[in-house]
Amino acid sequence: MTIKDKLSQFYLDNGIPEEGGVNDKTFTMAVFCITLTLPNPEFRRKAIHIHDIQHILHNKTTSWKGEAFISGWEISTGIWKNFLLGFLSSWAIGYSLWLYPKEIFKGYKKGLSNIGIIDLDYTKEEFMSMSFEKLKQITTKERKKEMHLLQWLVFLFWCFISELIFLFPLLFILALVIYFIF
Repeated sequence: MTIKDKLSQFYLDNGIPEEGGVNDKTFTMAVFCITLTLPNPEFRRKAIHIHDIQHILHNKTTSWKGEAFISGWEISTGIWKNFLLGFLSSWAIGYSLWLYPKEIFKGYKKGLSNIGIIDLDYTKEEFMSMSFEKLKQITTKERKKEMHLLQWLVFLFWCFISELIFLFPLLFILALVIYFIF
């Protein structure tokens, strides 16, 4: 089965618009029981198929539990090298730490032994015609990497940075309140 076939089924199963909503000007996201409608910038539209392929690769849903795993996996495979995509993944970790911290850790740990899909030198068309088995093969590193002290420190660093990114608006408002009270 090709990635294109798997993606089409994934979109159908999850009620996601055709091609992941790549042509939509906005997208919605539920956060703390509030549905946010956010702009769908070009950098996100260009990479949405990659993010969705990651869900398929790891058999994860589009729930926050699935997103927690994927965001941990993305950070450990180096998506942060693309600043804007890394920012989105970090924000997702920051939110997911409140809901599914174990899933973030599982994704991060798994990502240590994988190559990020975004780092593969394939066009969207090449991905779409690729077999699912080939994708699994080319994203698996030859040697499995274990969690040692350095990996734990890096994981904790990303958790800290992610919380700062997620909580920044709240911290900013708190700082303003403190400034004006004192």
